[in-house]
Amino acid sequence: MSYNPQFEKIGTILVKEGLIDKKQLDEGLREQQQQPNIRLGELLVGLSHIDEDALMKGLGLQNGYDVVTENDLISIDPDLLKKVPESFAKAHLLIPYRRRGKIIQVAMHDPEDILATDSLHRLFGGKVEILMIAATTVRAAIERHYQSIRRSGEVDQVLSGLDIISAGEEEGEGVDMRLSQKDMEDAPIVKLVNMIITEAIQTRSTDIHIESLEDRLSVRYRIDGVLQEIMTPPKSSQMGIVSRVKILAKLNIAERRLPQDGRFTVKLPGREIDVRTSIMPTVKGEKVVLRLLDKSSFTLNLTSLGFEEEMLAIFRNWIRRPYGIIIVSGPTGSGKSTTLYASLNEVKSTEDNIITVEDPVEYQLDRINQVQINSDIDLTFSRVLRSVLRQDPDKLLIGEIRDHETADIAIKFSLTGHLVFTTLHANDAPSTITRMLDIGVPHFLVASSLNLVMAQRLVRTICVNCKESYSPRADVWSQLLLDPKKYTGNRLQRGKGCVQCRNTGYYGRTGIFEILEVNEPVRRLIYNKATQDDIRDKALENGMVSLRKSGIRKMLSGATSPREVMKTTIEE
Repeated sequence: MSYNPQFEKIGTILVKEGLIDKKQLDEGLREQQQQPNIRLGELLVGLSHIDEDALMKGLGLQNGYDVVTENDLISIDPDLLKKVPESFAKAHLLIPYRRRGKIIQVAMHDPEDILATDSLHRLFGGKVEILMIAATTVRAAIERHYQSIRRSGEVDQVLSGLDIISAGEEEGEGVDMRLSQKDMEDAPIVKLVNMIITEAIQTRSTDIHIESLEDRLSVRYRIDGVLQEIMTPPKSSQMGIVSRVKILAKLNIAERRLPQDGRFTVKLPGREIDVRTSIMPTVKGEKVVLRLLDKSSFTLNLTSLGFEEEMLAIFRNWIRRPYGIIIVSGPTGSGKSTTLYASLNEVKSTEDNIITVEDPVEYQLDRINQVQINSDIDLTFSRVLRSVLRQDPDKLLIGEIRDHETADIAIKFSLTGHLVFTTLHANDAPSTITRMLDIGVPHFLVASSLNLVMAQRLVRTICVNCKESYSPRADVWSQLLLDPKKYTGNRLQRGKGCVQCRNTGYYGRTGIFEILEVNEPVRRLIYNKATQDDIRDKALENGMVSLRKSGIRKMLSGATSPREVMKTTIEE
Protein backbone atom coordinates (compact mmCIF):
# COMPACT_ATOMS: atom_id res chain seq x y z
CA MET A 1 0.00 0.00 0.00
CA SER A 2 1.39 3.42 -0.97
CA TYR A 3 2.27 5.89 1.76
CA ASN A 4 0.22 9.10 1.74
CA PRO A 5 1.12 11.34 4.72
CA GLN A 6 -2.16 13.28 4.48
CA PHE A 7 -4.02 10.14 5.56
CA GLU A 8 -1.59 9.09 8.32
CA LYS A 9 -1.22 9.96 11.99
CA ILE A 10 1.64 12.27 12.94
CA GLY A 11 3.53 9.51 14.77
CA THR A 12 3.52 7.28 11.69
CA ILE A 13 4.67 10.18 9.49
CA LEU A 14 7.59 11.00 11.79
CA VAL A 15 8.73 7.37 11.76
CA LYS A 16 8.28 7.00 7.99
CA GLU A 17 10.30 10.18 7.38
CA GLY A 18 13.11 8.96 9.64
CA LEU A 19 12.63 11.80 12.11
CA ILE A 20 12.11 9.43 15.07
CA ASP A 21 12.30 5.68 15.52
CA LYS A 22 9.59 3.23 16.66
CA LYS A 23 10.98 3.09 20.19
CA GLN A 24 10.75 6.87 20.56
CA LEU A 25 7.19 6.84 19.20
CA ASP A 26 6.14 4.20 21.71
CA GLU A 27 7.63 6.25 24.53
CA GLY A 28 5.71 9.31 23.33
CA LEU A 29 2.45 7.34 23.14
CA ARG A 30 2.94 6.04 26.70
CA GLU A 31 3.55 9.60 27.87
CA GLN A 32 0.36 10.73 26.11
CA GLN A 33 -1.65 8.18 28.06
CA GLN A 34 -0.51 10.00 31.21
CA GLN A 35 -1.15 13.47 29.68
CA PRO A 36 -4.06 12.99 27.22
CA ASN A 37 -4.66 16.74 26.78
CA ILE A 38 -1.22 17.33 25.24
CA ARG A 39 -0.57 16.56 21.58
CA LEU A 40 1.84 13.78 20.70
CA GLY A 41 4.15 16.10 18.77
CA GLU A 42 4.56 18.44 21.75
CA LEU A 43 5.34 15.47 24.00
CA LEU A 44 8.01 14.21 21.58
CA VAL A 45 9.62 17.67 21.58
CA GLY A 46 9.51 17.71 25.38
CA LEU A 47 11.21 14.31 25.47
CA SER A 48 13.96 15.72 23.17
CA HIS A 49 13.26 13.04 20.57
CA ILE A 50 12.63 15.71 17.94
CA ASP A 51 12.99 19.48 17.54
CA GLU A 52 10.27 21.92 16.55
CA ASP A 53 11.43 22.31 12.95
CA ALA A 54 11.36 18.54 12.40
CA LEU A 55 7.90 18.33 13.96
CA MET A 56 6.74 21.11 11.64
CA LYS A 57 8.04 19.12 8.68
CA GLY A 58 5.87 16.18 9.72
CA LEU A 59 2.83 18.36 10.35
CA GLY A 60 3.34 20.09 7.01
CA LEU A 61 3.30 16.73 5.22
CA GLN A 62 0.19 15.70 7.15
CA ASN A 63 -1.70 18.91 6.40
CA GLY A 64 -0.35 19.60 2.92
CA TYR A 65 1.56 22.80 3.76
CA ASP A 66 5.12 23.88 2.99
CA VAL A 67 7.21 24.63 6.09
CA VAL A 68 9.22 27.80 6.82
CA THR A 69 12.37 27.67 8.98
CA GLU A 70 14.24 30.38 10.86
CA ASN A 71 16.77 30.90 8.07
CA ASP A 72 13.97 31.42 5.53
CA LEU A 73 12.86 34.47 7.52
CA ILE A 74 16.20 36.34 7.45
CA SER A 75 14.77 38.76 4.88
CA ILE A 76 11.11 39.82 4.97
CA ASP A 77 9.31 42.36 2.79
CA PRO A 78 8.88 45.37 5.15
CA ASP A 79 5.89 46.67 3.18
CA LEU A 80 4.00 43.45 3.90
CA LEU A 81 5.01 43.58 7.55
CA LYS A 82 3.62 47.11 7.96
CA LYS A 83 0.18 45.96 6.75
CA VAL A 84 -0.23 43.41 9.56
CA PRO A 85 -0.44 44.90 13.09
CA GLU A 86 2.12 43.48 15.51
CA SER A 87 -0.57 42.68 18.08
CA PHE A 88 -2.48 40.60 15.48
CA ALA A 89 0.70 38.76 14.46
CA LYS A 90 1.51 37.91 18.09
CA ALA A 91 -2.04 36.85 18.93
CA HIS A 92 -2.26 34.42 15.98
CA LEU A 93 1.46 33.49 15.70
CA LEU A 94 1.85 34.51 12.07
CA ILE A 95 4.11 36.72 10.00
CA PRO A 96 3.88 37.87 6.34
CA TYR A 97 6.75 36.22 4.51
CA ARG A 98 7.17 37.34 0.87
CA ARG A 99 5.49 37.97 -2.47
CA ARG A 100 5.36 35.29 -5.14
CA GLY A 101 4.00 37.10 -8.17
CA LYS A 102 0.53 38.22 -7.06
CA ILE A 103 0.45 35.76 -4.15
CA ILE A 104 1.32 36.83 -0.58
CA GLN A 105 2.92 34.03 1.46
CA VAL A 106 2.20 34.09 5.21
CA ALA A 107 3.87 31.79 7.75
CA MET A 108 1.45 30.60 10.47
CA HIS A 109 1.87 28.22 13.35
CA ASP A 110 -1.75 27.08 13.09
CA PRO A 111 -3.07 27.15 9.49
CA GLU A 112 -6.47 26.02 10.79
CA ASP A 113 -6.96 29.34 12.60
CA ILE A 114 -10.01 30.35 10.52
CA LEU A 115 -10.34 33.83 12.08
CA ALA A 116 -6.74 34.70 11.18
CA THR A 117 -6.87 33.29 7.65
CA ASP A 118 -10.15 35.10 6.87
CA SER A 119 -8.63 38.37 8.11
CA LEU A 120 -5.54 37.85 5.96
CA HIS A 121 -7.61 37.15 2.85
CA ARG A 122 -9.57 40.37 3.39
CA LEU A 123 -6.38 42.35 4.10
CA PHE A 124 -4.50 41.13 1.02
CA GLY A 125 -7.46 40.78 -1.32
CA GLY A 126 -7.77 36.99 -1.14
CA LYS A 127 -4.39 36.24 -2.72
CA VAL A 128 -2.79 34.52 0.28
CA GLU A 129 -0.80 31.28 0.54
CA ILE A 130 -0.42 29.83 4.05
CA LEU A 131 2.85 28.16 5.15
CA MET A 132 3.56 26.39 8.44
CA ILE A 133 6.12 27.50 11.01
CA ALA A 134 7.21 26.46 14.52
CA ALA A 135 5.83 28.54 17.40
CA THR A 136 9.25 29.45 18.82
CA THR A 137 10.53 30.44 15.37
CA VAL A 138 7.59 32.70 14.53
CA ARG A 139 7.72 34.41 17.95
CA ALA A 140 11.43 35.20 17.48
CA ALA A 141 10.79 36.43 13.92
CA ILE A 142 7.93 38.68 15.05
CA GLU A 143 10.08 40.25 17.75
CA ARG A 144 13.08 40.74 15.46
CA HIS A 145 11.32 42.15 12.40
CA TYR A 146 8.70 44.27 14.15
CA GLN A 147 11.50 45.74 16.27
CA SER A 148 12.95 47.05 13.01
CA ILE A 149 9.58 48.59 12.14
CA ARG A 150 9.35 50.16 15.61
CA ARG A 151 12.84 51.56 15.22
CA SER A 152 11.89 53.23 11.94
CA GLY A 153 8.82 54.66 13.63
CA GLU A 154 10.92 56.02 16.46
CA VAL A 155 13.20 57.74 13.96
CA ASP A 156 10.17 59.41 12.33
CA GLN A 157 8.88 60.44 15.75
CA VAL A 158 12.28 61.86 16.68
CA LEU A 159 12.46 63.92 13.51
CA SER A 160 8.96 65.29 13.99
CA GLY A 161 9.98 66.69 17.38
CA LEU A 162 13.23 68.20 16.15
CA ASP A 163 13.53 71.93 15.60
CA ILE A 164 16.96 73.12 14.46
CA ILE A 165 17.74 76.43 12.82
CA SER A 166 20.83 77.13 10.73
CA ALA A 167 22.29 80.56 11.30
CA GLY A 168 22.35 82.66 8.15
CA GLU A 169 25.63 83.79 6.68
CA GLU A 170 24.89 87.36 7.76
CA GLU A 171 24.55 86.17 11.36
CA GLY A 172 28.03 84.60 11.44
CA GLU A 173 29.31 81.05 11.24
CA GLY A 174 27.94 78.15 13.24
CA VAL A 175 24.65 76.66 14.30
CA ASP A 176 21.94 78.25 16.42
CA MET A 177 19.88 75.55 18.12
CA ARG A 178 16.63 76.36 19.87
CA LEU A 179 17.32 73.59 22.36
CA SER A 180 19.97 74.39 24.95
CA GLN A 181 22.46 71.74 26.02
CA LYS A 182 20.47 71.11 29.21
CA ASP A 183 17.22 70.80 27.27
CA MET A 184 18.90 68.42 24.83
CA GLU A 185 19.03 65.75 27.56
CA ASP A 186 15.27 65.27 27.19
CA ALA A 187 14.97 66.02 23.47
CA PRO A 188 13.85 63.36 20.96
CA ILE A 189 17.15 63.50 19.04
CA VAL A 190 18.84 61.97 22.10
CA LYS A 191 16.75 58.84 21.64
CA LEU A 192 17.88 58.48 18.04
CA VAL A 193 21.59 58.78 18.84
CA ASN A 194 21.22 56.44 21.82
CA MET A 195 19.43 53.97 19.56
CA ILE A 196 22.24 54.06 16.99
CA ILE A 197 24.95 53.48 19.63
CA THR A 198 23.01 50.80 21.53
CA GLU A 199 22.21 48.84 18.38
CA ALA A 200 25.89 49.01 17.37
CA ILE A 201 27.00 47.57 20.70
CA GLN A 202 24.45 44.76 20.47
CA THR A 203 25.60 43.78 16.97
CA ARG A 204 29.32 43.61 17.92
CA SER A 205 30.14 46.62 15.74
CA THR A 206 33.59 48.19 15.95
CA ASP A 207 32.71 51.42 14.12
CA ILE A 208 29.66 53.55 13.34
CA HIS A 209 29.69 55.66 10.16
CA ILE A 210 27.11 58.46 9.85
CA GLU A 211 27.51 60.12 6.47
CA SER A 212 25.51 62.47 4.30
CA LEU A 213 24.20 61.45 0.87
CA GLU A 214 22.31 63.60 -1.63
CA ASP A 215 18.85 63.18 -0.12
CA ARG A 216 19.35 61.25 3.12
CA LEU A 217 21.79 60.10 5.76
CA SER A 218 23.40 56.68 5.81
CA VAL A 219 24.13 54.93 9.12
CA ARG A 220 26.50 52.00 8.65
CA TYR A 221 28.06 49.61 11.17
CA ARG A 222 31.37 47.85 10.68
CA ILE A 223 30.69 44.26 11.76
CA ASP A 224 33.55 41.74 11.49
CA GLY A 225 35.49 44.26 9.42
CA VAL A 226 32.75 44.92 6.82
CA LEU A 227 30.42 47.93 6.67
CA GLN A 228 26.68 47.19 6.62
CA GLU A 229 23.97 49.84 6.18
CA ILE A 230 21.53 49.76 9.08
CA MET A 231 19.26 52.77 8.63
CA THR A 232 18.80 55.82 6.38
CA PRO A 233 17.35 58.80 8.32
CA PRO A 234 16.24 61.81 6.24
CA LYS A 235 18.74 64.54 5.37
CA SER A 236 17.00 66.96 7.75
CA SER A 237 18.21 64.97 10.75
CA GLN A 238 21.89 65.49 9.98
CA MET A 239 22.49 68.65 11.98
CA GLY A 240 20.76 67.29 15.07
CA ILE A 241 22.69 63.99 15.05
CA VAL A 242 26.07 65.68 14.52
CA SER A 243 25.37 68.26 17.22
CA ARG A 244 24.34 65.58 19.72
CA VAL A 245 27.54 63.62 19.06
CA LYS A 246 29.60 66.79 19.50
CA ILE A 247 27.96 67.46 22.85
CA LEU A 248 28.69 63.90 24.03
CA ALA A 249 32.34 64.21 22.98
CA LYS A 250 32.62 67.78 24.35
CA LEU A 251 33.48 69.26 20.96
CA ASN A 252 32.72 72.70 19.54
CA ILE A 253 29.14 72.65 18.21
CA ALA A 254 29.62 75.88 16.27
CA GLU A 255 32.72 74.70 14.38
CA ARG A 256 31.70 73.01 11.13
CA ARG A 257 34.67 73.82 8.90
CA LEU A 258 37.48 71.90 10.62
CA PRO A 259 37.95 68.24 11.63
CA GLN A 260 37.38 67.51 15.32
CA ASP A 261 38.31 64.51 17.46
CA GLY A 262 37.00 63.58 20.89
CA ARG A 263 35.83 60.70 23.01
CA PHE A 264 33.22 59.65 25.56
CA THR A 265 32.36 56.52 27.51
CA VAL A 266 29.19 54.42 27.47
CA LYS A 267 28.65 52.55 30.73
CA LEU A 268 26.43 49.47 30.74
CA PRO A 269 25.89 46.87 33.47
CA GLY A 270 29.19 45.00 33.68
CA ARG A 271 30.56 46.68 30.54
CA GLU A 272 32.32 49.90 29.64
CA ILE A 273 32.70 51.02 26.04
CA ASP A 274 35.06 53.80 25.02
CA VAL A 275 33.76 55.73 22.01
CA ARG A 276 36.37 57.60 19.97
CA THR A 277 34.78 60.32 17.87
CA SER A 278 36.00 61.76 14.58
CA ILE A 279 34.09 64.46 12.70
CA MET A 280 35.22 65.45 9.21
CA PRO A 281 33.71 68.21 7.03
CA THR A 282 32.76 67.03 3.52
CA VAL A 283 31.08 68.76 0.58
CA LYS A 284 27.74 67.22 1.62
CA GLY A 285 28.04 68.02 5.30
CA GLU A 286 29.93 66.66 8.29
CA LYS A 287 30.67 62.95 8.45
CA VAL A 288 30.80 61.26 11.86
CA VAL A 289 32.77 58.11 12.66
CA LEU A 290 32.47 56.56 16.12
CA ARG A 291 34.95 53.82 17.03
CA LEU A 292 33.71 51.49 19.77
CA LEU A 293 36.27 49.89 22.09
CA ASP A 294 34.62 47.31 24.33
CA LYS A 295 37.05 46.69 27.18
CA SER A 296 35.09 43.71 28.47
CA SER A 297 35.49 41.79 25.18
CA PHE A 298 39.26 42.28 24.94
CA THR A 299 41.21 39.03 24.81
CA LEU A 300 44.40 39.20 26.87
CA ASN A 301 46.10 36.02 25.68
CA LEU A 302 48.01 35.11 22.54
CA THR A 303 46.43 31.66 22.14
CA SER A 304 43.06 33.08 21.07
CA LEU A 305 44.40 35.39 18.34
CA GLY A 306 44.64 32.69 15.66
CA PHE A 307 48.32 31.72 15.76
CA GLU A 308 49.27 28.34 14.42
CA GLU A 309 51.15 26.32 17.03
CA GLU A 310 54.54 26.65 15.32
CA MET A 311 54.13 30.41 14.77
CA LEU A 312 53.07 30.94 18.37
CA ALA A 313 56.20 29.16 19.62
CA ILE A 314 58.41 31.40 17.43
CA PHE A 315 56.64 34.58 18.54
CA ARG A 316 56.81 33.65 22.23
CA ASN A 317 60.51 32.89 21.92
CA TRP A 318 61.30 36.39 20.63
CA ILE A 319 59.06 38.39 22.99
CA ARG A 320 60.86 36.82 25.93
CA ARG A 321 64.26 38.13 24.80
CA PRO A 322 65.80 40.77 27.13
CA TYR A 323 66.34 43.46 24.48
CA GLY A 324 65.70 44.36 20.85
CA ILE A 325 62.67 45.54 18.85
CA ILE A 326 59.50 43.62 18.04
CA ILE A 327 57.49 45.28 15.24
CA VAL A 328 53.91 44.32 14.35
CA SER A 329 52.85 45.80 11.02
CA GLY A 330 49.63 46.04 9.06
CA PRO A 331 46.90 48.51 8.07
CA THR A 332 44.51 50.25 10.46
CA GLY A 333 42.12 47.76 12.06
CA SER A 334 44.29 44.69 11.51
CA GLY A 335 44.59 43.87 15.22
CA LYS A 336 48.13 45.17 15.83
CA SER A 337 47.33 46.77 19.20
CA THR A 338 45.48 43.68 20.39
CA THR A 339 48.51 41.51 19.61
CA LEU A 340 50.86 43.85 21.46
CA TYR A 341 48.57 44.09 24.50
CA ALA A 342 48.34 40.29 24.63
CA SER A 343 52.14 40.11 24.33
CA LEU A 344 52.67 42.49 27.25
CA ASN A 345 50.13 40.61 29.32
CA GLU A 346 52.12 37.41 28.75
CA VAL A 347 55.58 38.80 29.56
CA LYS A 348 54.71 41.15 32.45
CA SER A 349 55.89 40.29 35.95
CA THR A 350 56.54 41.99 39.29
CA GLU A 351 60.25 41.99 38.40
CA ASP A 352 59.83 44.29 35.38
CA ASN A 353 58.89 47.93 34.93
CA ILE A 354 56.78 48.10 31.76
CA ILE A 355 55.79 51.45 30.26
CA THR A 356 53.61 52.15 27.22
CA VAL A 357 53.35 55.39 25.22
CA GLU A 358 50.13 55.36 23.16
CA ASP A 359 47.76 57.57 21.21
CA PRO A 360 45.27 56.78 22.56
CA VAL A 361 45.41 54.23 25.38
CA GLU A 362 42.82 51.74 24.13
CA TYR A 363 42.74 49.31 27.07
CA GLN A 364 44.07 49.73 30.59
CA LEU A 365 46.29 46.86 31.72
CA ASP A 366 47.14 45.87 35.29
CA ARG A 367 50.78 46.31 36.42
CA ILE A 368 51.64 48.32 33.29
CA ASN A 369 52.26 52.08 33.31
CA GLN A 370 50.45 53.62 30.35
CA VAL A 371 50.99 57.16 29.07
CA GLN A 372 48.56 58.77 26.64
CA ILE A 373 49.80 61.29 24.09
CA ASN A 374 48.14 64.72 24.10
CA SER A 375 49.26 66.95 21.24
CA ASP A 376 47.18 69.88 22.54
CA ILE A 377 49.63 70.34 25.41
CA ASP A 378 52.68 69.26 23.39
CA LEU A 379 52.78 65.84 25.07
CA THR A 380 54.15 64.11 21.97
CA PHE A 381 55.72 60.69 21.41
CA SER A 382 59.23 62.11 21.24
CA ARG A 383 58.80 64.28 24.33
CA VAL A 384 57.39 61.44 26.44
CA LEU A 385 60.00 58.96 25.21
CA ARG A 386 62.84 61.30 26.17
CA SER A 387 61.48 61.26 29.73
CA VAL A 388 60.69 57.54 29.90
CA LEU A 389 64.36 56.52 30.14
CA ARG A 390 64.56 58.31 33.49
CA GLN A 391 61.73 56.05 34.73
CA ASP A 392 64.05 53.00 34.73
CA PRO A 393 62.00 50.87 32.28
CA ASP A 394 62.69 47.22 31.39
CA LYS A 395 60.17 46.90 28.56
CA LEU A 396 58.57 49.61 26.47
CA LEU A 397 55.59 49.72 24.12
CA ILE A 398 55.48 52.57 21.61
CA GLY A 399 52.02 52.80 20.06
CA GLU A 400 53.32 53.56 16.58
CA ILE A 401 56.54 54.63 14.88
CA ARG A 402 55.50 57.62 12.78
CA ASP A 403 58.69 59.55 12.15
CA HIS A 404 62.49 59.44 12.31
CA GLU A 405 62.68 60.91 15.82
CA THR A 406 60.40 58.25 17.32
CA ALA A 407 62.20 55.48 15.44
CA ASP A 408 65.60 56.80 16.57
CA ILE A 409 64.56 56.82 20.23
CA ALA A 410 63.08 53.29 19.95
CA ILE A 411 66.33 51.96 18.48
CA LYS A 412 68.45 53.64 21.16
CA PHE A 413 66.22 52.06 23.82
CA SER A 414 66.68 48.61 22.29
CA LEU A 415 70.45 49.03 21.96
CA THR A 416 70.78 49.97 25.63
CA GLY A 417 69.28 46.75 26.94
CA HIS A 418 65.52 47.31 26.68
CA LEU A 419 62.85 45.25 24.90
CA VAL A 420 60.70 47.49 22.69
CA PHE A 421 57.29 46.61 21.22
CA THR A 422 55.86 48.84 18.51
CA THR A 423 53.74 49.00 15.35
CA LEU A 424 54.33 50.33 11.86
CA HIS A 425 52.07 50.72 8.83
CA ALA A 426 53.47 48.46 6.09
CA ASN A 427 52.13 45.90 3.63
CA ASP A 428 54.13 42.88 4.80
CA ALA A 429 57.07 41.89 6.98
CA PRO A 430 59.93 42.59 4.49
CA SER A 431 58.46 45.97 3.50
CA THR A 432 58.41 46.91 7.20
CA ILE A 433 62.20 46.86 7.16
CA THR A 434 62.20 49.01 4.01
CA ARG A 435 59.80 51.42 5.72
CA MET A 436 62.22 51.81 8.66
CA LEU A 437 64.98 52.71 6.20
CA ASP A 438 62.65 55.16 4.40
CA ILE A 439 61.97 56.95 7.69
CA GLY A 440 65.69 57.68 7.84
CA VAL A 441 67.06 55.04 10.22
CA PRO A 442 70.55 53.90 9.09
CA HIS A 443 70.64 50.33 7.81
CA PHE A 444 73.26 49.23 10.36
CA LEU A 445 71.04 50.39 13.27
CA VAL A 446 68.02 48.57 11.82
CA ALA A 447 70.09 45.39 11.50
CA SER A 448 71.47 45.71 15.04
CA SER A 449 68.20 46.42 16.81
CA LEU A 450 65.48 44.36 15.08
CA ASN A 451 64.55 40.99 16.59
CA LEU A 452 61.35 40.13 14.77
CA VAL A 453 58.91 41.68 12.33
CA MET A 454 55.38 40.31 12.09
CA ALA A 455 52.77 41.39 9.55
CA GLN A 456 49.18 40.46 10.31
CA ARG A 457 45.66 40.71 8.94
CA LEU A 458 42.21 39.78 10.19
CA VAL A 459 39.96 37.47 8.15
CA ARG A 460 36.32 36.72 8.86
CA THR A 461 35.59 33.27 10.25
CA ILE A 462 32.78 31.12 8.89
CA CYS A 463 29.64 31.08 11.03
CA VAL A 464 29.47 27.76 12.91
CA ASN A 465 25.67 27.95 13.00
CA CYS A 466 25.27 27.70 9.21
CA LYS A 467 28.60 26.18 8.13
CA GLU A 468 28.46 23.64 5.34
CA SER A 469 31.01 21.64 3.35
CA TYR A 470 31.33 22.02 -0.44
CA SER A 471 33.62 21.21 -3.36
CA PRO A 472 35.02 24.43 -4.90
CA ARG A 473 35.32 24.99 -8.63
CA ALA A 474 38.73 24.36 -10.22
CA ASP A 475 39.21 28.07 -10.91
CA VAL A 476 39.15 28.82 -7.17
CA TRP A 477 42.43 26.91 -6.78
CA SER A 478 43.84 28.68 -9.86
CA GLN A 479 42.97 32.12 -8.46
CA LEU A 480 44.95 31.22 -5.34
CA LEU A 481 47.84 30.09 -7.59
CA LEU A 482 47.42 26.52 -6.38
CA ASP A 483 47.58 23.47 -8.64
CA PRO A 484 43.95 22.36 -9.25
CA LYS A 485 45.13 18.78 -9.88
CA LYS A 486 46.73 18.62 -6.44
CA TYR A 487 43.73 20.06 -4.59
CA THR A 488 40.85 18.56 -6.60
CA GLY A 489 38.74 16.58 -4.16
CA ASN A 490 39.51 18.87 -1.21
CA ARG A 491 36.33 20.13 0.41
CA LEU A 492 36.12 23.62 1.89
CA GLN A 493 33.67 25.27 4.27
CA ARG A 494 31.26 28.15 3.72
CA GLY A 495 28.40 29.78 5.59
CA LYS A 496 24.94 29.52 4.04
CA GLY A 497 23.75 32.61 5.93
CA CYS A 498 21.50 32.60 8.98
CA VAL A 499 19.95 34.87 11.58
CA GLN A 500 22.97 34.63 13.88
CA CYS A 501 25.40 35.96 11.24
CA ARG A 502 22.92 38.44 9.68
CA ASN A 503 22.87 36.35 6.49
CA THR A 504 26.57 37.03 5.78
CA GLY A 505 27.89 33.51 6.41
CA TYR A 506 30.59 34.90 8.73
CA TYR A 507 30.74 35.44 12.49
CA GLY A 508 33.87 36.81 14.19
CA ARG A 509 37.43 37.19 12.92
CA THR A 510 40.79 35.49 13.34
CA GLY A 511 44.35 36.49 12.53
CA ILE A 512 46.72 35.41 9.79
CA PHE A 513 50.41 36.14 10.30
CA GLU A 514 53.72 36.51 8.48
CA ILE A 515 56.67 36.22 10.88
CA LEU A 516 60.11 37.34 9.76
CA GLU A 517 62.83 36.40 12.24
CA VAL A 518 65.81 38.74 11.98
CA ASN A 519 68.45 36.02 12.36
CA GLU A 520 72.04 36.24 11.19
CA PRO A 521 71.42 35.67 7.43
CA VAL A 522 68.69 38.33 7.35
CA ARG A 523 70.69 40.67 9.56
CA ARG A 524 73.63 40.40 7.16
CA LEU A 525 71.42 41.28 4.20
CA ILE A 526 70.19 44.43 5.96
CA TYR A 527 73.79 45.40 6.77
CA ASN A 528 74.65 45.03 3.10
CA LYS A 529 71.69 47.17 1.98
CA ALA A 530 69.94 44.26 0.24
CA THR A 531 66.67 44.87 -1.58
CA GLN A 532 63.26 44.05 -0.12
CA ASP A 533 62.92 41.12 -2.54
CA ASP A 534 66.27 39.67 -1.43
CA ILE A 535 65.20 39.87 2.22
CA ARG A 536 61.88 38.20 1.40
CA ASP A 537 63.56 35.38 -0.54
CA LYS A 538 65.99 34.71 2.31
CA ALA A 539 63.19 34.76 4.90
CA LEU A 540 61.10 32.30 2.84
CA GLU A 541 64.17 30.11 2.45
CA ASN A 542 64.54 30.15 6.25
CA GLY A 543 60.94 28.99 6.71
CA MET A 544 58.84 32.19 6.84
CA VAL A 545 55.17 31.57 6.05
CA SER A 546 53.73 34.37 3.90
CA LEU A 547 50.40 36.07 4.62
CA ARG A 548 48.82 34.40 1.58
CA LYS A 549 50.04 30.95 2.68
CA SER A 550 48.88 31.58 6.24
CA GLY A 551 45.44 32.49 4.88
CA ILE A 552 45.34 29.37 2.70
CA ARG A 553 46.12 27.24 5.74
CA LYS A 554 43.20 28.85 7.58
CA MET A 555 41.00 28.21 4.54
CA LEU A 556 41.97 24.53 4.27
CA SER A 557 41.31 24.06 7.99
CA GLY A 558 37.73 25.31 7.48
CA ALA A 559 38.12 28.53 9.48
CA THR A 560 37.65 30.98 6.59
CA SER A 561 36.79 31.12 2.89
CA PRO A 562 38.77 31.59 -0.36
CA ARG A 563 37.08 34.96 -0.84
CA GLU A 564 38.43 36.25 2.48
CA VAL A 565 41.94 35.03 1.70
CA MET A 566 41.97 36.69 -1.73
CA LYS A 567 40.46 39.90 -0.37
CA THR A 568 42.99 40.21 2.47
CA THR A 569 46.26 39.06 0.87
CA ILE A 570 48.04 39.51 -2.46
CA GLU A 571 49.51 37.03 -4.92
CA GLU A 572 53.07 35.94 -4.27
